[in-house]
Amino acid sequence: MPLLHFKNSFINYYRYGNGPKQLVCFHGYAEEAKAFGFLEKYIGGQYTLYSIDLPFHGKTDWKEGLDLSTSDLAHIVEEITNIKSDVLRAPGSRLSLMGFSLGGRMALGLYQSMPARVDQLILLAPDGLKVNFWYWLSTQTRLGNKFFSFTMKRPGWFFRFLKLLNKLRLVNTSIFKFVNFYIGNKEVRELLYARWTTLRKIKPGIKKIKSAILQHGTPVQLIYGKYDRIILSSVGEKFKKGIEDHCSLSVIASGHQVLHERHAEDIKRSLIV
Repeated sequence: MPLLHFKNSFINYYRYGNGPKQLVCFHGYAEEAKAFGFLEKYIGGQYTLYSIDLPFHGKTDWKEGLDLSTSDLAHIVEEITNIKSDVLRAPGSRLSLMGFSLGGRMALGLYQSMPARVDQLILLAPDGLKVNFWYWLSTQTRLGNKFFSFTMKRPGWFFRFLKLLNKLRLVNTSIFKFVNFYIGNKEVRELLYARWTTLRKIKPGIKKIKSAILQHGTPVQLIYGKYDRIILSSVGEKFKKGIEDHCSLSVIASGHQVLHERHAEDIKRSLIV
């Protein structure tokens, strides 16, 4: 379990496989970097995978306050991929990016900062292709963030409001259960506030990203779950418009948890090997 010393923090990451190509992986919300470990036996001969625990996730010890910038993320990736491995690589060498759910937003933000270096972009039920109003309100506005903090400390009103929305069918049952799970426990609420606020600066500009995809001819693969009620494939279909020659979308027999060994072959097929 290697650790990278970054500023005052220690970033935990895992390295899987020893292939000549580099694949940097970002996990989903409340998950850990080791979630990508199963891919080693499927693509470890073609790729070296670097999977990183995000701030306030896994074993990363984050000491930079509630703040992670895209340049910080790029610096962390640069340092990790330049650490000596079985394959000698020049600094600034090319890499591929993979992100699941929240990790999709991290991959998109990183791609926007270094599109010329990216061989391909694989997004599994990704966040970041559509602006979530509540996330925007809670993290991108001062008043909204204060209200978010208040709600995480005193969530009673929010539970009642959420139940009303669910009763009126303005929020589907899957979303209701998902949010209820993350609000119902004090420690989980505190982590939700810390995670959302810390990652607020990773906000992909979709127009810029699509322009970069066209300019650099970057292959993009979107994979969605047929039964996913959290992140819908229709968002990916909208993103795909205008970049059809470079972007492929597949819908597999899965719920939101697309990142699972039972879908390893689907993920493998999305990669350039």
